Amino acid sequence: MGRAAASNPHSMVSDWPFKNRSAWDGYQRFADFMNLYPVFPHQPLPSHPKSDKIPYMSQWSLNRFIIVFAVMPMLLHQAWVSLTGRCLGKWTTFVLYSGAYAFNIVHLLRLLRRGLYKYGCFDGDLADRDGIPNSAAGRILGALCKVAGFRVALAVLITYSPDISPLAAISNFTSWAPFLVKLSLYGIVLDLWFYIYHRACHEVSFLWKYHRTHHLTKHPTVAFTAFADDEQELVELAILPLLAFATLWLVGLPLGFYEWWLCLEYINFAEIAGHSGIRVQSFVPSPALWLLLLCGAELAVEDHDLHHRRGYRKSFNYGKQTRVWDRLFGTCDERVEAKAMNVDYDKVVWLDLF
Repeated sequence: MGRAAASNPHSMVSDWPFKNRSAWDGYQRFADFMNLYPVFPHQPLPSHPKSDKIPYMSQWSLNRFIIVFAVMPMLLHQAWVSLTGRCLGKWTTFVLYSGAYAFNIVHLLRLLRRGLYKYGCFDGDLADRDGIPNSAAGRILGALCKVAGFRVALAVLITYSPDISPLAAISNFTSWAPFLVKLSLYGIVLDLWFYIYHRACHEVSFLWKYHRTHHLTKHPTVAFTAFADDEQELVELAILPLLAFATLWLVGLPLGFYEWWLCLEYINFAEIAGHSGIRVQSFVPSPALWLLLLCGAELAVEDHDLHHRRGYRKSFNYGKQTRVWDRLFGTCDERVEAKAMNVDYDKVVWLDLF
């Protein structure tokens, strides 16, 4: 990691909140104004020995959170159509749904931060979590905008029809089964393309330079979900979702706009929670989680946390939605604090809505 860090303009030093406000740049001022700290600079997180049992986070509460906040822009959309009798054009739809996407990221950041101060973080007995680096506040804030912009723009450009309102789309469902199949497969298919690309970035020398910035953090927080160089952002935010969409289309499971929107909200949640480091047993939510659990292919928060903490050029836990492909190709690593024997399944915690 030393050579990569030496040639990278960013470091993980994050002491700007302790300096005089007059020394802050505009991005730091905005992060402070919007309360976007992934961890509070003046408040240490609680620390737990690795042998302390961890609570189990209700999977129902995770699905509830995703669905509630995914439906909100759809309700606003439908209200406009019902009250005015006018359709939303593509540009207005992009603004509405990308705004909702960004809001959901910020809201989830704050909720997971609350959880960090209640339950602690993985490896918290040995290390602190990385805050927003001195040199990277602008890149981190820009990445948030790009995440919301690129993914929603793709869905709008490819699948949105102004003639189909949310209510009309739901009314056209003859059965919820096809949608649940699409929602289940989208994460697995996206993860296939992500696994190929992600593993190549670690193991192919000339590709590592496009991924090394993301690995400057060994103990990531939500702020680092999309912290990366431009090339990686382009692949993850545009090319991989397009490949997943095309793959489902080729097998006869085309996504409509509202279906893709809900899939994106599930993906967004998984990526953010996976970088949070929150010390609970929480799996990436999916309608197919029951099957993934049977196959040992479920992805827990600690899995991607370990990838950052201990992974470098020869790594493991490459998946970000499931462990399907890690299982198939033998790149799973053992959990440390989230082992089944170390989980207190009687202590169930919920993710709040607000």
